[in-house]
Amino acid sequence: MKTFSATPADIEKKWIVIDAEGVVLGRLASIVATRLRGKHKATFTPHMDMGDNVIVINADKVQMTGKKRDENFYWYTGHPGGIKSRTKAQILEGAHPERVVFQAVKRMLPGNRLSRAQLTNLRIYAGAEHPHEAQAPEALDVKSMNKKNTRV
Repeated sequence: MKTFSATPADIEKKWIVIDAEGVVLGRLASIVATRLRGKHKATFTPHMDMGDNVIVINADKVQMTGKKRDENFYWYTGHPGGIKSRTKAQILEGAHPERVVFQAVKRMLPGNRLSRAQLTNLRIYAGAEHPHEAQAPEALDVKSMNKKNTRV
């Protein structure tokens, strides 16, 4: 039996909407990363962008276990002494709370050109509204997949 290798003609992308309200951040990010890469499909081919388009809503209401809200995100400005940091709680309460979910998903993907292209298929919104109703996205209920996915 020959190994199946997908071609661009074989790829079918769906639109999926995920409600992040009350969902644990790491579990949400791993599910989204799997969907973006296309590993949930039987025809998965590692060198092709065959994942789905994922819309995450209510990113500002994502939950974290333990003391993870007090952990820092670090970045370097490029200047001497330019290490900056913000806690996840500060980012979630700030102007762009969707960046916490984006960074979690980005860090669960491999660091190559293909995964950067796959990240363009991810759309994250802080509120419950999104402008992608015309694509008729299917709802994926992450809360009901596993009881550990939610935090009360």
